[in-house]
Amino acid sequence: MEFFPVEVVGVRVEMPSNQPIVLLKESEGIRYLPIWVGATEATAIAFAQQGVVPPRPLTHDLMKSLVEELGSKIESVQLTELLDGVFYANLKLAAGKEISARPSDAIALALRAGAPIFASAQLFEEAGIEIPDQSDVEVEAFREFLDQINPEDFLG
Repeated sequence: MEFFPVEVVGVRVEMPSNQPIVLLKESEGIRYLPIWVGATEATAIAFAQQGVVPPRPLTHDLMKSLVEELGSKIESVQLTELLDGVFYANLKLAAGKEISARPSDAIALALRAGAPIFASAQLFEEAGIEIPDQSDVEVEAFREFLDQINPEDFLG
């Protein structure tokens, strides 16, 4: 299976459904991948992107600590496929171990661990969108939205 490196553009709330999405961009291309996530995971991703350190560890902070305390490390994340409207991912750990995960959890962990994120060619074919011009009005509006949003907007 072929994979491409992606960057997390950010998290936003899709209107009118009020459903949070995380937007990923192909590192060396013009394709974007929107993945719908839960509010808790959206908050966790936004916190990690903004460098927010909560007074007590959130679930993803705890998971990262557990992996490290057990002598392993999160090497990378692979977003693998879309089946019946559900996205799938794998956490690639040290020593060749692999764990199935929800993409939202995998992304939140990758951001905390500084691990690269990859998306399969199949995912881009099925759910990717092309935005050839970086100055495109939609992308610019999305970036403005990201500049104004706070992780707390996803709570409650």
